[in-house]
Formats: sequence, structure tokens, C-alpha cells
Amino acid sequence: MRVSLAFRIFQFSVALALVVGITFFYREVLPVNATTVALTFLLVILLVSAAWGLSVSVFLSVAAMLAFNYYFLPPIGTFTIADPQNWVALFAFLIVAVLSSHLSSRARLQAQEASARRREIERLFSFSRSLLESGNVIQLLNRIPVQIVDTFEVGAAALFLGEKQKIYHSGPSIPQLDVERLKAVVAREEPVVDAEASLSFIPVRLGMRPIGSVGISGPVLSRQTLEAIGTLIAIAMERARAVEQLGQAEATREGERLRTALLDSVTHNLRTPLTSIKAAVTNLLSNPGLSSAQSADLLLIINEETDRLNRLVGEAQEMAALDAGEVELKIGPHPIQEVVEAALRELKTALGSRPIQLAIAADLPRVLIDLPRAREVLVHLIENANQYSPPDRPIVITAESAGDFVVTSVADQGNGIDDPEQGLIFEKFYRGRDQRFTIQGTGMGLPIAKAIVEAHGGSVSLTSQRGRGSVFSFTFPAESRRPVPL
Repeated sequence: MRVSLAFRIFQFSVALALVVGITFFYREVLPVNATTVALTFLLVILLVSAAWGLSVSVFLSVAAMLAFNYYFLPPIGTFTIADPQNWVALFAFLIVAVLSSHLSSRARLQAQEASARRREIERLFSFSRSLLESGNVIQLLNRIPVQIVDTFEVGAAALFLGEKQKIYHSGPSIPQLDVERLKAVVAREEPVVDAEASLSFIPVRLGMRPIGSVGISGPVLSRQTLEAIGTLIAIAMERARAVEQLGQAEATREGERLRTALLDSVTHNLRTPLTSIKAAVTNLLSNPGLSSAQSADLLLIINEETDRLNRLVGEAQEMAALDAGEVELKIGPHPIQEVVEAALRELKTALGSRPIQLAIAADLPRVLIDLPRAREVLVHLIENANQYSPPDRPIVITAESAGDFVVTSVADQGNGIDDPEQGLIFEKFYRGRDQRFTIQGTGMGLPIAKAIVEAHGGSVSLTSQRGRGSVFSFTFPAESRRPVPL
């Protein structure tokens, strides 16, 4: 640690004042024997050495020896010594004082080095934690120089990667951390420290292979710390690369799973209407003598199955658009009663004579929704209840206020859903284990409903008990609360 000249003069002045003060005290205030004076001087020398180092304590030792000789060893008032034993005592005092100063100063320096090393270790630990938080390689590379500056309190930092031939800076680039010097460190494979210019360069090694280098401008760190920084950077980069590759592999597997599920679902759902259409067309072509009524029935089958195919393709397109965030909502305030009535009108034919029970609370706030999309949510949930419950059992639709939201529920009295399946019911293309081969469907209705509700800033939930039925609930923001944009 560098000490200014003014402070150094102050230290020597204080040391001299201590000698004068002790001498005056024992001469004028409390006269004692020479041994007590010598021990007092030694104690002060040790304290000064511990606080200010060797040079000040040596100066204090010499000054104390002269004062001790002049004022406390006979003949008093002169620098001559009458008794030869006093010469031995005087030189012993000086040697002890200087040695004590040296030992105390060395202990002080070791304590300072230990403290500095401890701070560096703490900073290295903090640095390693910050690096391990990132699982994205690009994000990590941009973060490393900034983190070096923040953690080690240096001026600037730059990271050079050999395979990309690119430099990542902590801020505005500085000429001292240029690409040529960073490349040279990679070639040398050894740290380079320029203390006069306050520059440090370290290679970044992956195993024994250098993959880049780091340049640091500002306070020079110890060689051990510099090498540790290079090692931590290499480990963090390798970890981030491994996490990224694992994520890509997982995404690939998930994509394959979804593609397989889509292919299975589409194949199954396309085959049935196509088979019916093919049979009806074949019958029409091979039997020109069919009656008008028979031809009309076959054409009706073709029309219905074509609509079914069109709906299947439309749901697939809608799910893809919702997943990609490409659906634009036209939000406006509407009564939830309006949504329920619109959905029931659309499903009038499909519901037939099934009883519908409504329990909509009075004075509900209007909800902020895209009306056609909100109607679609309710259509999917009512259709689901209609398909999976006996035709004579009622479907109960309720709505009530819950803070900043309005909660709407659709309850059926079907077989219910097992606990393991409840976590899968909103997955794309998933259909109930017991009904997937007996009830028509694509497995996209509930995922579409969930995606639409979440696009409005709401949520969907399911409560079900085996043998007692299921309750699907969803929330829309009330008029006092704006929805989360898609």
C-alpha cells in the first residue's frame, strides 16, 4: 500500500512526539527506574510497528535509544556512559527494539496479505456463483467482462474467444485491451502482468487447450487470482454449453413427441371422416339408381364429415397461432352472461335435450375480453362436458366475482378424471384413457381454451373426483383490471 509523503511525515512526527512525551512524563511527572522506562519505550515501539510498519518503528527505536541514554543512563544529560554495563544495556535495548519492530512489522504484513487473500477468495466465490447462474452461452459471454469489473472492482475487462475471433467488452473498448495483445496471450499460454500500465492478461484454458484470453485494466490482482479467474471462466463456459446442448436435446425430443402425437391424432381423426366420405362417394358412383332420399343421406354424410375435417384443420391452425403468440385480441367490456348465451346458441343442436342449469351471480362486473374468443372457450368446455357425461345429466354453468376476476365454471356429472390424468388433460392432443377410442375428438379443445384464457391474463383449473364428475373453471379480468397483452 503506497503512503503519501505528507502522511509519512506525520507518522515520523508522531513517533518523535511519543519519545518526547514518555521522556517528559518519567522525568517530570512520575520518576521511575531505567528498566521501567526501557520497557515503556519497547511497548510503544511494538505498537507503532504494528500500526505503521518497520521504517517508522526503526526511527522510533533510534530516537528512544538516544533519549534513554541522555535522560536515564548516568551520567545524566550527556551521551557518554560511565558504567560499561550500561553500554551493554543500551545496545541490548536497541537490538531488541529493532528486532521487535521487524517481527511486528512482518506479522502486520502477513496479516494484511492474509486479509487480502481472504477478500480475493470471497470475490472469486462470488464471481463463480454469478457465472453459474447463466445457462445461455451468449448471455454468459456478454456477462463475464461486466462481472469481472463489478466483482473485483477493476477499471475494464475484455474477453477474447479464439474460435469466434470475437471480443466481449465490459463497456466502451479501451486501446490497451486490443485484440493483438489478447491473441498474444493465447499463443503464450501464460499470464502477462504489466504493473506500470495496470494491465493483466490471462489465458482461458479448457483442460490444457487455450480457448481464449481475458484482459483486465485497473488494480493488478495476484497471479493466483488471475489464474483462478481464467479457470472459472472456462468451467462456466463449458457448463453453459452443456446446459444449452441438453436443452436443445430436450427440445428436440419434445418436438419429436409433439410431432408423433400430432401425426397419431391427425391420422386417427382424418381416417374416420375420410373413410365415411369415401364410402358415401363410392356408393353414389357405383349405384346411379339410388333414390333421391338415399342420395340426400349420402350427401349429408359427405357434408358433415367435410365440416369435421375442416374443423380439425382449423383447430390445428388455431393452436399453432396461439402457441406462436400471433393471435390479436380485440379486448372490450362485456357481461359474462353475453358469453354464456352466445356459447349456448352455438351449441343448441349439439346439446339437444340435455338440461342446462345456469347460476350466474347478480351484479357481476363486466369482463375485459375478446368476445368471439371468450365464447370459444366456453364452447370447448361445454362440448367437453356434453361428450363425457350421460345425456340425461345436467350441465351446470356458474359465474361469480373473485377479486379482480370473474370466475366461470362448467360442471358435469360424468365419470370424472383420475388424479394422474388431471395433470395431462390440458396437454395438446391428450385424450382421456378410457374414452379416447369411443368418443370423437382431436384432443385440442381444452389446450385451445387454456391458451385463450391465459392470453386474456386469466387462468384455467380443474376439480374432478372419480365417479362424481368434473368442474372446469376459468377466470377473465374484471373491468377494473386490464388484461395481460398477448
